[in-house]
Amino acid sequence: MAQVEDLKCPGCGGGVGVGQKECNYCHRPIYISMFNSVFNMKMPELRDNLTENPDNEGANFQIAMGLLINDRLYDNALPYFEKAIASRDNIEALFYAAVCQLKGLIAFRAPRANIDKAVGYLNAALRREPMGIYHYFLAYIKYDYFERKSFIISPNWEEHKNEAMIAGVSSADIAQLAETLQVEMPECLGV
Repeated sequence: MAQVEDLKCPGCGGGVGVGQKECNYCHRPIYISMFNSVFNMKMPELRDNLTENPDNEGANFQIAMGLLINDRLYDNALPYFEKAIASRDNIEALFYAAVCQLKGLIAFRAPRANIDKAVGYLNAALRREPMGIYHYFLAYIKYDYFERKSFIISPNWEEHKNEAMIAGVSSADIAQLAETLQVEMPECLGV
């Protein structure tokens, strides 16, 4: 079962919602981290649920997270994320499907087809919600794959890094991304 947490403003402690960009009380900017408690999830016994309802977005997402986070089974997790993507509300499934495309490799070593799919998933996530970590992940891919191979692309990695900073990507999210991808982030992408 997923853990539910009350979200509070770090400034005044007032209650905030997931979609809020500013605290209603102290007007401080609010940045919600998508990695909250993800690494503590346990693999639920949901396969029976999927037998009855194979399109259950929540069950597909939880199984995919277990396969990805607990076991690093990228190829096995991807179809479950893709089923969860069918729900337009599950933007995180797009993000994690992009993670699966790298299959534990640094972006530089991933096949171009996988890079293109990862970029497509991240762009789709950004169209729905411009979160800093999505921009940061694109900055990483565009630096480590495109820049290192001397491809000229627009927007480039620096533009995505700047967007990530503007959107409020946290160093904790970056550390979690690096751990999930099993890579060290290049120094030029540091925060």
